[in-house]
Amino acid sequence: MIALLESIGAMLQRLCLQSGLYPMLFGKIIRRLAKRPFFFRQIFLQCEEVGVQSLPVVLLTAVFTGMVLALQSFIAFHRFGAESMTATVVSMSILRELGPVLVGLMVAGRIGASFAAELGTMRVTEQIDALWTLSTDPVRYLVIPRFLAALLMMPLLVVLADGIGILGGYGISVWMLDQNPSVYWTNSFLYLKQIDFWSGLLKALVFGGIIGLIGCTEGFYCEGGAVGVGEATTRAVVLSAMSILVGDYILTAWIFQ
Repeated sequence: MIALLESIGAMLQRLCLQSGLYPMLFGKIIRRLAKRPFFFRQIFLQCEEVGVQSLPVVLLTAVFTGMVLALQSFIAFHRFGAESMTATVVSMSILRELGPVLVGLMVAGRIGASFAAELGTMRVTEQIDALWTLSTDPVRYLVIPRFLAALLMMPLLVVLADGIGILGGYGISVWMLDQNPSVYWTNSFLYLKQIDFWSGLLKALVFGGIIGLIGCTEGFYCEGGAVGVGEATTRAVVLSAMSILVGDYILTAWIFQ
């Protein structure tokens, strides 16, 4: 019984210590954002990694999401003779939910893991400690460029994914399901409001911050050698995905209440 209580207490202690690392690193990021030096080259390189290098997986996910959504919506609405509502459902669903959430999950799997693995490897090989000896702040040089890149690139990726997803739904609806192209485009934007678009961008911004913070924290405070790097990478992906889903519900309830 005592051993069980000790194991539970140790687990809770590790959980509390681990959860405290996120606000601690976030506070360091905020305090250093406006201070020199600014490593613009690192920021641009990370923006390319997060944005440009993620385009294939993001756009592929978006186009097939729009296609599947259009096909399923048409089949469901066909039972009620409301096939014209397919375009409205596709555009609204992608702009509000599927665009930011699916892009967030794809980027979390790719970039969150990359941040954790890169920084974790630097930590266990003492490269981060070496930066201190060279009078270089590793938070400014390593963490802030990655955090800003995730924060800035996520809305851009979501905008592209929204457009490609709607085009994918258009292609299936018009070329495969024989819907009228003019009617489809009219219904796509007839019932949309500005809040549908801006809510998706707000979610993308928040999700980008979540991915950047969790990935960098897990890697920056990694311990335990190669095994620790693997565990940190796994935690970064899982926690980012869970946080995105929980954050999506909270933001949706706040925006559309």
